[in-house]
Amino acid sequence: MSRNGAAYPFAAIVGQERMKRALLINAVNPAVGGVLIRGEKGTAKSTAVRALVDILPEIEVVADCRFGCHPTDRSMMCDECLARIEAGESIPRGMRKMKVVELPVGATEDRVVGTLDIEQAIKKGEKAFEPGILAQAHRNVLYIDEVNLLDDHVVDVLLDVAAMGVNVVEREGVSYSHPARFVLIGTMNPEEGELRPQLLDRFGLAVDVAGIEDIASRVEVVRRRIRYESDPAGFAEEWAAEQASLKERVVKAKEILPEVNIPESMLELIARIAVEMGVDGHRADITMMKASMTLAALAGKRAVTEEEVRQAADLALLHRTRRRPFEDFKFDSAKVEALIPGKGKQAS
Repeated sequence: MSRNGAAYPFAAIVGQERMKRALLINAVNPAVGGVLIRGEKGTAKSTAVRALVDILPEIEVVADCRFGCHPTDRSMMCDECLARIEAGESIPRGMRKMKVVELPVGATEDRVVGTLDIEQAIKKGEKAFEPGILAQAHRNVLYIDEVNLLDDHVVDVLLDVAAMGVNVVEREGVSYSHPARFVLIGTMNPEEGELRPQLLDRFGLAVDVAGIEDIASRVEVVRRRIRYESDPAGFAEEWAAEQASLKERVVKAKEILPEVNIPESMLELIARIAVEMGVDGHRADITMMKASMTLAALAGKRAVTEEEVRQAADLALLHRTRRRPFEDFKFDSAKVEALIPGKGKQAS
C-alpha cells in the first residue's frame, strides 16, 4: 500500500492467473479452505493479497460487537450477540469493508487465539476474554506471510479453527468460544523451508508463482509500477472500472453459488482424477468439488463442466500429489487433461 493509502489494484496485476483465480475462489467461497501461495520474492504475492479486499463487497455487522458478528446468521454470532437476541434486544447494524488481518511470524498461541482471565473466572464466575488475532479475522481475510516459518503448533491451531469456523480457548477448566470464519491465505518462499505434508494438505488450494518470462509482460509490470508509485490515486482511478467489474463478479458469484449443480458425471470425474493422480485421503476430492462449483459461479454458470473441474484440479492437487523427500512440487497437467473427455463441453 502506498503512503496515501491507495492499494495497488487487483485488476492491474500482470499475469499470475492461477494465483488470482485461487484468491477469487476463496473470496467467493471461504469454505474451500484457503490458499497457500508459494514463490520467490517479488512475484506479487503480498500485493495480490492486500489488493483482494478492494474487490470484496462490504459486509453487514452488529455495529457494537467486538467480533463484527453477522446481525442475522446465528452461526456467525458470538454468545453475547445470541444472548441479546434471545433477550429480545434490538441489534444495531452497520456496514463495513472487509480488511486484511496479518499474523506476525513471531506470534504466540495466546496472541493468536486470545486469553482468558482465570482469576476473574474463578473469583467472580465471569469469563473475561481478551480477543486475539482470530477474533479480528472473523469475516475478514487472515493473511499469514512466511507461513513456513511459524511454529508448527500455531499453524495447527490456525488450520483447525479455519476448518471449524469456531475458536475455542480453554485454560484450567474454563473455556470460551467465538465464531472465526475468514478467508485464509498463506504465502511462503520455499527456499526458506517447507511446511510439513500434514499441514500442506490442510490448505484447500495451492499455487506456485514465479517471475514472468515474457519480455512484453515484464516491461508492462515495470510500467504499471512506475505509474502507481508516481500517482497511486490516479493509477487506482485508471483501473476503477475494471475493479468495479471484478467486485460485481464476486457479488454475483456469491449469489449464484447456492444454486450451482454438480452433475454425477463430474463427481465421478473428480474421483477418477484423484485416484489417477495418487492423492491420499478424500480431502482433495471435496476441495475439487467446492472449487469447481465456485468457478462455475464465477463464470455465471449454474452447472459444473469439465473446464471447471480441470481448473480446480490444477489448484487442489499441486500440494497433494505424492512426491519423494526433498523433491519439488510437481503437477502433471497433461495427465489430468487425458482424463477429461470433451474438455470444456457441458456435462450431461
